[in-house]
Amino acid sequence: MFSSSSLFQQLACPDAPRCPRPNCLFSHRADLPLPPPLVVPVELPVGASKPSTLSTVPAKRPAPSPSTSTSGPSVPREPPRKQQKLPNRAVPTVQQPTAGPPILRVNGALSVVPIPVRQAMLKTLYDHFTVLYDAILPMNPTLASEHALRQEEEVYKKSNKQTYRVAIIHCAAALKRRAIPDVSSHPSVGTEDEVTARAEALKSRKTLRLTRARVEHLILSKQALELWGFFLDIPDGIGGDQPSQENKPAKCDRCGKSFIVKRMDEAEECTYHWGRPISSTTGGQKVRVYRCCYKQVPDDDGCAQGPHVFYETKAEDLHARHAFSYLKYPPSPNTVLDVAALDCEMIYTTGGMRVARVSVVDGAGNEVFDELVRMDDGVEVIDYNTRFSGVTADDYAKAALPLSAIRESLDTLINTETVLIGHGLENDLKTLRIIHHVVVDTSIMFKHPAGPPYRKALKDLAQEHLGLTIQSGGGTVGHSSVEDSVATLDLVKWHVINRPKLQPTTTKNVESSGT
Repeated sequence: MFSSSSLFQQLACPDAPRCPRPNCLFSHRADLPLPPPLVVPVELPVGASKPSTLSTVPAKRPAPSPSTSTSGPSVPREPPRKQQKLPNRAVPTVQQPTAGPPILRVNGALSVVPIPVRQAMLKTLYDHFTVLYDAILPMNPTLASEHALRQEEEVYKKSNKQTYRVAIIHCAAALKRRAIPDVSSHPSVGTEDEVTARAEALKSRKTLRLTRARVEHLILSKQALELWGFFLDIPDGIGGDQPSQENKPAKCDRCGKSFIVKRMDEAEECTYHWGRPISSTTGGQKVRVYRCCYKQVPDDDGCAQGPHVFYETKAEDLHARHAFSYLKYPPSPNTVLDVAALDCEMIYTTGGMRVARVSVVDGAGNEVFDELVRMDDGVEVIDYNTRFSGVTADDYAKAALPLSAIRESLDTLINTETVLIGHGLENDLKTLRIIHHVVVDTSIMFKHPAGPPYRKALKDLAQEHLGLTIQSGGGTVGHSSVEDSVATLDLVKWHVINRPKLQPTTTKNVESSGT
């Protein structure tokens, strides 16, 4: 303590004679007067009467407790700082790719290269990808942004502070030298590492020709075929005696309402969702939404319009529209394949969903058959289902052969010993009215995490294992059965080359799970 220099000894102690301080600064002499009280004038409310004497208020006073009530109008006070509810500060996350230039969102303290430099180089890559993808960006508007982000990350991981800029410049020059892609599955689509890895994998697959010996272990047992909905025997009854359901009642496969089956020019329109329900997380809660428009399930408004259509699944109903039959038994012509990949595209008709295009490739991936199918006599088209089938009215006008003639042509290529490869092949065989037991199905071979009866889409498997983008033609172009059959065959080749461990097919939850 500093010395007080006896400056307060001329003032009487305000606490005398009960002063608790052992060395008080004030004087304890009885002849000294007490210090005058501190008088603070109090401002009175407007209209209040002025008291005769001013109130004496201590210089310091304890803050009133929360429970203390005061008279007069309540005045809102700012709560203590600790009790204030401050807005949450969102933690920045990696930005989802958009249709415009991407923004790099990374922790600047952890980045060896300054963030402004990386952002500038990212914009350079985006500009080059935009030029490269000019023909396919209308159908894939976020592709340039996605690939620019991945390409910058690839370069950053391989570079240091000194080599980063040069590596980006070399990468941009490489993008300029690429061939201009016309479809999203073109070899030029992707980052440098992705293009290189895909080229090497493609070379390995191209040199591999699948034979029965190579895929023998992948052939499904009859128990598995029955489990996954394959028809093992020809249904009873006269086949093909009721080819059309025109002017008869049915349940719409799109909106679920009952209707009278009419051909295209007479059909009533319905409003529906063309995308399947999927799980999505919104506001921290898991909800079911439609893949087409992301509206929550259920939603009666729909997002698309089209004619009422129907889809049949019972064996006897399908047999009545067009008869089932087995493939030819050996011996067959020398042109018969030991392994073939098959895919079909279907359209809606007055005879249900019928095959409109059939494509077959051999064990090396060469196209050996691709034909459009004309409907049977008495069967009229309701909807070409172009969004999924890829078949248009102009395409169908070129169809010359009915299904019976298509089957005869297929008999020269495949027989009961041919290993047929497909994705969801039971649907293709049903629409072709073929009973076949020697099957390899990639939708079963590559397990869905949720187990049976769920299956991964061919598009997702091709992207995951082959690095290929398929079925990306948009809402008016649809799928290609040739592209899908080649992708299915390549998935089996990938499996043979990489030999991942197969999981046994199980019947768990098949009855209780949805499709």
